[in-house]
Amino acid sequence: MRLRTLLEAESFGLRLLAGEPELDRPVRGVMTTDLRDPSRYLRGGELVLTGLAWWRGPGDAEPFVRVLAAAGVAGLAAGEAELGSVPDDLTTACARLGMPLFAVGEEVSFVDITEFVVRRVSGERAGDLAAVVDRHRRLMAAGPAGGGPGAVLDLLGSDLDLRAWLLSATGRQIAATGGRPLPAGVGGALAERRLAATRAGHRGPSRTVLDGEVYSLFPVGEDETDPRRTLLSGWLLAVRADARDWPAERLDLLDGVARLVAAERDRREATRTVQRRLATEVVELVSTGAPPAEVAARLRVVAPLLGSRGAEPEWQVVAARVEWPDAEFDLGQVGRALLEELLPAAAVTHRGGEAVALVPLPVRDTPLTAAAVLDPAGAPLAAGLGAEGRLTLGVSAAVPSAEALRGAVEEARHARRVAAARGGRVSGAGHEELASHVLLLPFVPDDVRRAFTARLLEPLRAYDRRHRSELVPTLRAFLAADGSWTRCAADLHVHVNTLRYRIGRIEHLTGRDLGRLEDKLDFFLALRLDPPR
Repeated sequence: MRLRTLLEAESFGLRLLAGEPELDRPVRGVMTTDLRDPSRYLRGGELVLTGLAWWRGPGDAEPFVRVLAAAGVAGLAAGEAELGSVPDDLTTACARLGMPLFAVGEEVSFVDITEFVVRRVSGERAGDLAAVVDRHRRLMAAGPAGGGPGAVLDLLGSDLDLRAWLLSATGRQIAATGGRPLPAGVGGALAERRLAATRAGHRGPSRTVLDGEVYSLFPVGEDETDPRRTLLSGWLLAVRADARDWPAERLDLLDGVARLVAAERDRREATRTVQRRLATEVVELVSTGAPPAEVAARLRVVAPLLGSRGAEPEWQVVAARVEWPDAEFDLGQVGRALLEELLPAAAVTHRGGEAVALVPLPVRDTPLTAAAVLDPAGAPLAAGLGAEGRLTLGVSAAVPSAEALRGAVEEARHARRVAAARGGRVSGAGHEELASHVLLLPFVPDDVRRAFTARLLEPLRAYDRRHRSELVPTLRAFLAADGSWTRCAADLHVHVNTLRYRIGRIEHLTGRDLGRLEDKLDFFLALRLDPPR
């Protein structure tokens, strides 16, 4: 269909404000958005519908229209319900950039316009597919009241007999056909395989077999310029079917569903704006030494937004950093999005490449630990980071007041530096690990740490490789048992004489004496710098 067709549809009563010479542009689809920059979800030829929630004042329109023009959008339709009329600077920008602009009266529903366009564009498709697309778009355009992504997946089940699940990047289930969950562990495994495929350069749907079932995996909202921007926080549509056998129409339909779900993801993303702003204000106030009363006032505002009710909660702070050596984008935003995925009930900000989360802890709840945050998502995160990427995370103790929050922020940041001193693509540390001897480790140069560790442990590793022995695990267990022969032997399930032989070999190979406190401490630090492999 052509843009002109919209003006000819008397039931809508649309008014053309700009772009009359361009009314013969073809329309290939429709998209509803209130993002300031929806470019990643545009392919060209769309009619973009917007309620103008992104517009806050003169000057906002020009960048928005430039994004649409650069993406090859066919035209823009702006609703008047939010502001009462279309802002003048939007009309001026559209006229200058040759973008057709329609005003949509408040009595006209975006759902009706969406249905109208979809029927025209997909009129040549098979009747059942066109009906499914129409119903999908109608439900998603209706927002939460329409059922959101769960309702879309239900339609895939009822109309096309497909079982589908919407998963986060870490495998957390967001929605499912009929609300039926995947078996335990399957969501994380599917997410891990999709992330590995994306890191290997595979775009679009991919296929995998898990526990005898075939799944087709469709990325949702993937950044096409550099997938790493959204890799650790995006969504995944998993369908229990082999997409290789599908006709082009069905593949096109699932691609459309993924785009609709991506719009829902963007809507949820926009709801975090206030939480992020408040988190930024709190961290800045804490960093500049603002009065505790001012910090407490902000915390009282942010706590209800995060679902905290009743008595004032305690607070924990989580700091995280994502690293990719060749990244040409803001890794702080990647870390922020990842923390928002790992900690849904948190307000997150970022600065200087580091993301910081403020987590309300209801009274009598168990405090967070680094393991509790990372372990459920460890495998997918490692797959997404790839060989060159890294995630380090630190968790503070719980603090009861604004006065103690500054210490918690610094504690979380230092715990993250302790985690960074270790190996591994995904590494975390908590406040409980900040003993005096560990505090020094992040500040020792990398080459010194490596040389120190190799000098003490490499002779043991080499011996273990040659003889298939277990000197390094024995050393670790001996120190964990505080040098107790009987307790260590019991922990290792060996005879005390066997343990004495192994300790003797360790001392012979390293020239150290495990009866001396200094040598015990050196071994302890070396093992801390070289976690189990």
